[in-house]
Amino acid sequence: MSEKRLLITEDGSHTIYLPEIKETYHSTHGAIRESEHVFIRHGLKYAQQQGKKNIKVFELGFGTGLNALLSWIYAVRNQISINYHTIEAYPLTREDTEVLNYTSLIDAANATDKFDKIHQCAWNEVVGLSPCFQLQKIEQLMQGFRTDMQFDVCYFDAFAPSKQAEMWEIAVLEKVNNLLVPQGVLVTYCAKGQLKRDLKSLGFEVESLPGPPGKKEMVRAVKR
Repeated sequence: MSEKRLLITEDGSHTIYLPEIKETYHSTHGAIRESEHVFIRHGLKYAQQQGKKNIKVFELGFGTGLNALLSWIYAVRNQISINYHTIEAYPLTREDTEVLNYTSLIDAANATDKFDKIHQCAWNEVVGLSPCFQLQKIEQLMQGFRTDMQFDVCYFDAFAPSKQAEMWEIAVLEKVNNLLVPQGVLVTYCAKGQLKRDLKSLGFEVESLPGPPGKKEMVRAVKR
């Protein structure tokens, strides 16, 4: 297998490039900017604005842990509690994640300590990392995932449909639909027409929103 490569994106933050599939974990137009725009502003903040103070997040694609870090920081700043569950079939190694530069660019107290705790805590266990942030990292394929929990927000952060088509099939979207509470929200950087049609067929109310730098649109879908 070819070696993963560390790249600097346009906002100065890192992403990781996988030569096997010619894909990066984050947008090359800005890793932090993409995560903040798609998942925090239009997903987590949206849920908070609906009056939720204790928010259950399900992330499809843990990847570098950037979304988890930004969510924890958001919880502290906004005095909410987050129960964060994230699934990843192929976790990065500690050697991969310890060189990422996110905490040097994010203006937040104890960001480095938070990022280290996110990566050092055990997989497949629920871990209370702070009074406002509980984390479970699940090492498993999404297709085999089962839980009785329901969530307020889904960060749908799989690799692009052209690289990981199986993650965008309607069976996976239906499983996510079943994981969400009524009025629960799915957010993703992808805005392909087929995705929108599939989400609508499952009963979601689908919005096309302005995308992060480098993308015209993103999608937010609310379960009805």
